[in-house]
Amino acid sequence: MYGILDCNSFYASCERVFKPNLVAKPIVVLSNNDGCVIARSMEAKPFVPMGAEAFKYKNVFKKNNIHVFSSNYSLYGDLSTRVMSILAKFSSDIEIYSIDEAFFKLDGIEEKDIEPYVLDIKYTIEKQVGIPVSIGVAKTKSLSKVANKIAKKYENETKGVYIILNEEQRIKALKWTKVETVWGIGRRISKRLKPKNIHTAYDFTLLSDEFLQKNFSVVSLRLKKDLLGEPIIGFEEIRGKKNIATTRTFEYALKEYEPIQERVATFANSCAEKLRKQHSECSYLYVFLKTSSYSNVKRNVGVIVHLPYSTSSSITICNYTIKGIKQLFKVGYNYKKAGVIVMGLTSEKEHQFSLFEDENPKHKSLMKVVDTLNLKYSSPKVKIANQDLDTTWKMKQEHLSPRYTTAIDEIIEIKCD
Repeated sequence: MYGILDCNSFYASCERVFKPNLVAKPIVVLSNNDGCVIARSMEAKPFVPMGAEAFKYKNVFKKNNIHVFSSNYSLYGDLSTRVMSILAKFSSDIEIYSIDEAFFKLDGIEEKDIEPYVLDIKYTIEKQVGIPVSIGVAKTKSLSKVANKIAKKYENETKGVYIILNEEQRIKALKWTKVETVWGIGRRISKRLKPKNIHTAYDFTLLSDEFLQKNFSVVSLRLKKDLLGEPIIGFEEIRGKKNIATTRTFEYALKEYEPIQERVATFANSCAEKLRKQHSECSYLYVFLKTSSYSNVKRNVGVIVHLPYSTSSSITICNYTIKGIKQLFKVGYNYKKAGVIVMGLTSEKEHQFSLFEDENPKHKSLMKVVDTLNLKYSSPKVKIANQDLDTTWKMKQEHLSPRYTTAIDEIIEIKCD
C-alpha cells in the first residue's frame, strides 16, 4: 500500500504555528521581494487568486482583513524537515515529493490496522510540529493522491485520512475526481480529453490502451493502469541536481554596471557555496540579465561561459561570471533581474586533472576556511573581493515573520510572572 502525506495550506500553517490567533483567519504569502501571491489559506482563496500582484491587491487585503506575510523559507524549510523526519519514523521507505508532500509505503501492515496507523502519523505530526496534514492511502501512488484529495475535501467526515481498499471505493473515488485534477494530467491534457467526453478520472480509465498510446504517450498508459489499481508508478530514483541557480529580482531598477556586477558576483558566490555543500563541481555556467516586464525598453540577454576546468571555487566562478556579465551589460537600460546558473555538475571525487591547466590547489583549502568561518556566524563575514564589503543586499520583505526555529536571536520568548 502507498500513502501520501500532504501538509494543509503549508506556508500559512507554518505562520500559524507561532501565531495561533491566526487559525481560521485568511492568510497570503508573497514571493521574493513581496511581488505576488504564491500561497493562500483556504479562508483567503475566495478573495485573492494565485499569482495576484501584491501592489494591486493592497485594498483587497485590507478590506477582507487578510494577513500578509513575506516568504520565510528558512522557517518553512525547517518545519518541513521536522514533518518528514517524523514520517520517516513510521515508514522506512519514503519519497519526498515537494516541501509539503511525501509518498510512503505501508508494507507489512494488515488492512485492519492501516487506518489507526496513519491516524497516529497524522496526530503525531500535528502534536509535535503543529502542522495540520491530510493522508491518502491506496494500492498505487496515483490512487493515493485521489484518496488524499477526498481526505482534504471532507476533513470532518474522514478526520483528514481516507483509504481506498476495495474496488467499490476505487470506482466511486474516480467518478468523483475531475479529470483535470488527476495527478499527471492537468488542465492542458484535459482540454484534449473533454471533447471525447472524458470528464472524470473514471472516464479516463475506460479509454483503450491503443488510443492512449496513439494520441498521448506511454506515461498516460502507465497512469491509466495505476488508476486501475496496478502499481505501475513506483518510487523515483533520487538523482543528483543537473544545475544550481541563484536568481533575484532587484529591489529597484539598476542602470549602472558596478552595482550589477556586485549583485552577480554575490549570486555566483552563492552558487559556489551550494556546490561545495553537496561536494560537487561545475564545468560551465549561464549568466543572464533582464529589464522589467513593465519597462518600455526591454532587454533580456544571457550567455554561457565555459570554464577551463571543473571547479567549486568562489574565486574562479566569480571571475568567469564577471566576464559573462561584461558581455551582457549595455548602457541605457533599467535592469531589474539577474541570475547565475552553474551547470555540468560532477562529483568533486571525479575531478579530472589537466596536464596543462588546472586550478590553484590553494583554492580548495581557502574555500574550506571561508565556509567554516561563515558557518560560524549568522551572516557571511568573509566575502569575495568582487562583492561590496560594506553593503548587505536584502530583498524587499516588509511582512517577514521571525525565523523562530533557525535563528537563535529570533527564537520565541515566553514571559513568566
